[in-house]
Amino acid sequence: MVKLYGFPTTTCTRFVALICREQNIPYELIHVNLAKGEHKQPAFTAIQPFGQVPYIDDEGFILYESRAIARYLIKKYPNQGTSLIPSDPKAEALFEQAASIEAFNFTAFVAPIIAEKVFKPYRGLQPNEELVSELFASLLPKLDAYDLILSKQKYLAGDSVTLADLAHLAYGTAFYELGVSFAEVFDSRPNFTRWWKDISSRPAWLAVKDGA
Repeated sequence: MVKLYGFPTTTCTRFVALICREQNIPYELIHVNLAKGEHKQPAFTAIQPFGQVPYIDDEGFILYESRAIARYLIKKYPNQGTSLIPSDPKAEALFEQAASIEAFNFTAFVAPIIAEKVFKPYRGLQPNEELVSELFASLLPKLDAYDLILSKQKYLAGDSVTLADLAHLAYGTAFYELGVSFAEVFDSRPNFTRWWKDISSRPAWLAVKDGA
């Protein structure tokens, strides 16, 4: 069984748990207490030198970085669960294109907003609202481009869901739940919101949304 070392509500831990659920891969969550700084202790950084969660132990194979973990699990178990990375060269190229869109046109803006609005207050720090405003403004035209893409196809890489779509869920949900003004940027774009409702209602996500 895959051992998932992480904190149940962190974005990246839930992302890996989501992929396990989609692929029907049993996993055991090994709780890393972030509040006590367990992820910064020598025993942890000897395995994950950046002191970040999650990492997995798959029968002795250690891997960290959630995107790498997700790809590894999908490729190790290609014949079970949801097919999330295409094997056809052209379809795979479109998937890689969509994965780049997610990383550089969505998460690059949404993740630092969540860092300011959620993670900083959790640590007792004040968010940089000027930075949030700048990131928010930069995100809007990116979502317009999403809406255009999704007016022509069901998902980012075509008409089948892929890892690129699901990679939006953890940070996107946190963003959507920040308040009305944040949710509105999703809801005001009809093709985007149709896609968002589709991926955010998947049973695998609902199973881990509140904790891996």
